[in-house]
This record gives sequence, structure tokens and C-alpha cells, in this order.
Amino acid sequence: MPAPPADLADLLSRCARHEPAAQRQLYAHFAGRMLGVARRYVRSVPEAEDILQDAFVKAFTRLNDFRAEGSFEGWLRRIVVTTALNHWQSGQHRRQQLLLDDVPEPFAADANALDRLGVAEVLALMEQLPDGCRLVLNLYAVDGYTHNEIAELLGIQVSTSKAQLSKARKQLHLLHQRQTSYLNL
Repeated sequence: MPAPPADLADLLSRCARHEPAAQRQLYAHFAGRMLGVARRYVRSVPEAEDILQDAFVKAFTRLNDFRAEGSFEGWLRRIVVTTALNHWQSGQHRRQQLLLDDVPEPFAADANALDRLGVAEVLALMEQLPDGCRLVLNLYAVDGYTHNEIAELLGIQVSTSKAQLSKARKQLHLLHQRQTSYLNL
């Protein structure tokens, strides 16, 4: 990862003046982390890269909206998440799918099984979740949104957000059980 900008406020001000070198420096510093954020919301790296590009365009055009009340990284992360959600909603996927995700009940689950997994293993399991479950789980458990915020972002009811989170957790347990059973054969 590139070194952090020495003076982020100065760099942002130069970006607001549309200085290409400053924009490249800001992009180089945050692109890797923000690509990781975008990647959690889509099924492929090329889609995540498209989202990242769109998010940075939005960020560069809205730099005057950044009030420095929180971190710039947090502000940028919110733009990336919102861009990813807009991408999801504008494509073949629709909010109605959030209501259609059918998740079977897991077998007698080891409640602590997922706690023993590494980050890469959990992310790999999350990739296999239905879109609605994966979106809500990412927003709630990874990015720290509340159910009220998720409902507003996705245009769904708070109860739907809570149900999707519950389904996601159950599905993760089921996927982990299947993986463990397969490995023990």
C-alpha cells in the first residue's frame, strides 16, 4: 500500500482543484482497500473494478461535500458501498430477491464453528450466499450499518433486513458444515 499522504487536507484540496497528480496519489492510496469493499458486494473482480472507478469519479466530483466530520476513508467507503448497492439494484438483481432467498435450516450447528475460521475462509463462504443474504450480512456485520440504515439503503423493511441477516448466518453454518463434511470424507 502506498504511504499515507503527508497532508491529507492539502491533497484533498488539490484534488478538488482537479489536479491529476493529486487525484492519482489519492487513488493509489485508497484503491486497494476500497476494491476490497466493492468486491464483497459483487461476484467478480471486473464488476468490483467498475464500481471502484464509478465511486472514485463520484468522490472526486463531490469532494466539496466532505466536511471532515469523520475520516475521509469512512466517507469514501460509504460512497463505494452505495455505488455497489446501486450497481446491484440497477442490474438484473432486484430488491424483490431479498424476499425470495430460500435458505434451508442447518443441521445441528456448532454455534462456535464459524468463530474458528479465518477471515479468508469466512469471505469464501460468504461468496456462496444468495445475493440478498450476502448484501445484508456485509452491510451489517462487516460495514457496521444498522438494520434501519440497511432498510433505507436497500428500500426494504427493517424486518426484511433482520430476516436476511438470520438467513445469512444459518446459510453460513450450513455451508461450513457441508465443507467440513466433504473434507472429512
